[in-house]
Amino acid sequence: MFNDNDIITKAAKLDIEKIRSDFPILQTLVYGQPLVYLDNAATTQKPKSVLKVMDEYYKEYNSNVHRGVHYLSQKATDAFEVARRNVQAYINAKHEHEVIFTKGTTESINLVASSFGKRFVKAGDSIIISAMEHHSNIVPWQLMCEERGATLKVIPINQKGELLMDEFEQLLDETVKLVAVTFVSNTLGTVNPVKEIIDKAHAQNIPVLVDAAQAIQHIGIDVQYLDVDFLAFSGHKMYGPTAVGVLYGKEKWLNEMPPYQGGGEMIKTVSFKKSTYNVLPFKFEAGTPNVTEVIGLSVAIDYINATGLDYIREREQQLIHYAIDGLKSIAELRLIGEAKERAASISFLVGNTHPFDVGEILDKQAIAVRTGHHCTEPLMDIFKIPGTVRASFAFYNTEEEVDKLVKGVKKAVTLLS
Repeated sequence: MFNDNDIITKAAKLDIEKIRSDFPILQTLVYGQPLVYLDNAATTQKPKSVLKVMDEYYKEYNSNVHRGVHYLSQKATDAFEVARRNVQAYINAKHEHEVIFTKGTTESINLVASSFGKRFVKAGDSIIISAMEHHSNIVPWQLMCEERGATLKVIPINQKGELLMDEFEQLLDETVKLVAVTFVSNTLGTVNPVKEIIDKAHAQNIPVLVDAAQAIQHIGIDVQYLDVDFLAFSGHKMYGPTAVGVLYGKEKWLNEMPPYQGGGEMIKTVSFKKSTYNVLPFKFEAGTPNVTEVIGLSVAIDYINATGLDYIREREQQLIHYAIDGLKSIAELRLIGEAKERAASISFLVGNTHPFDVGEILDKQAIAVRTGHHCTEPLMDIFKIPGTVRASFAFYNTEEEVDKLVKGVKKAVTLLS
């Protein structure tokens, strides 16, 4: 389909086949055809090592953590806390107690909106988000603003899907208590200048939360370099299990914020008159945690580290540029979002056809893509569209799969014209 320079070498192909063999689901047949999985922004697939360690936990040392003196509990607790240190190292947090385990990005953001809001936000204050946020970084702030009498301000974007930074600076005033922005747009693939955002906000003593759900698996993140106040991400976006995520928070903020939930583990003492709260990180980890998922996340981080984030990013950039070149050869196709800096997602429309129709035709060719508004309805309203077809890539995808996508979209054009 393209020139010889775009064809991967035999050695590279052998490497990718080795990588793909680590992910059992990639050998699946759909309608009798090999699966082409291009829905990685929704959830990534899991390597054998992650599946193995989670199975071992339930078979060999299933037990609650932190509360038992017996062997199984001690072994589970050790594995759980090793995972916390693994996360700490992965994002370069200063302290391991700045790593809070949650159910995912959504709960992490809700935790901050609730606890930070109760302590620091009052009537007349404001929160800044951007026009490209996922619903999980919109609705929690709306709920908090309604409760506290605050307002929500939105950083606008241009038609390429890039933030208008001059207008962001104009939004920064004495009413702003926090900026909450995505690192990478789940719909457009735009990589936002989060370091610049953080620096500009901090110049006015405004803390920043970064939604890293779509960045953590593509880009190396150093929270101390960024100087970010809060960072949220999910395990299932980074080759780990579902129902586990992380909230990183600077120690000073987490100590000042009230607990998000009450129950076991987050308490120091309890009486009918008054309860006192545990130290970090346990203050924000009420109840029995998702032990096996946390251990699985730790091994997923090991897998990423062994593969190398630099390699992952380079490989995904090759794929996304290859895919954009191929899709642009289709006259009827319109790309939604063409930011200069982007990660591994491409959104598009085909003529005047509904994205669901294109998605169904691709599905019948064993090509898994995402269709709809991608939990970014306000963004769809800006572009005046009902939704998009989104193809999102991981380092285990191949150029051959991209070729199948382009061929599949061409077939959709023929069938729907």
